[in-house]
Amino acid sequence: MTESPSLIFGFHPVREALRHNPHRVQKILVCKGPSNRRRRDLEELCRRYSVPVEQVTEGELSRRVPGVHNGFAAELSGVTIDELESTRDGDLVVLLEDVQDPRNLGAILRVCEGAGVGRVLVRDRGSAPLSPTVVKASAGASEWLDVERITNSAAEIERFQKAGYWVYGADPEGRPTWEIDLTGKVVLCFGGEANGLRSRTRELCDALVALPMQGKIESLNVSAAAAATLFEAVRQRTSAKEDGPRGPDEASPG
Repeated sequence: MTESPSLIFGFHPVREALRHNPHRVQKILVCKGPSNRRRRDLEELCRRYSVPVEQVTEGELSRRVPGVHNGFAAELSGVTIDELESTRDGDLVVLLEDVQDPRNLGAILRVCEGAGVGRVLVRDRGSAPLSPTVVKASAGASEWLDVERITNSAAEIERFQKAGYWVYGADPEGRPTWEIDLTGKVVLCFGGEANGLRSRTRELCDALVALPMQGKIESLNVSAAAAATLFEAVRQRTSAKEDGPRGPDEASPG
């Protein structure tokens, strides 16, 4: 597991950290100047959770963060494995490759956190780095995820298959998501904005899944496709828990 960035910035990521992980916020940094509604909201949360507030100049904050901060940043302590595993579905894994836009990557991580994904694997070569921009685009959600950079998608897929996981790749030529059993041990693979999944990854997947398009456009943005696919998995997995285990005559994955 990689460590989460120690500094996040922007109003929404800082607010999410204070609301959901206040024990991790060591202090927040705010630009000096007149008070406004956003600043008052953050200061109220800091008072509630006894989080220190440090006022800095805009120039100082700009030197410390590599992006648009809107006057706010927060220093965070690391996430422990126990904290991550307490709210994650360890049998639901996402593998990403060649997602080059950091905002897309952040949006996907936000979806993964909301869907309770246990682990996110990001192919290192060809993908956007896990930068503060990604953290900001995830609106703080990446702070609750186990995100790991990997070097070889094929090797990871084969390792998961040997461990009993079914591996599905998102591809326009695949079967509708609702026709695939997404319960149990599942790895969902999503490709990049330009070319989708790599050919070797598609070959290794147990099946390809798709979102049949009913309108004029041919496909969705990768973060939108990930959201639709993951929450179909959440729907199935939630129903499976309510209905109990499948019988021997019911359809197997894939």
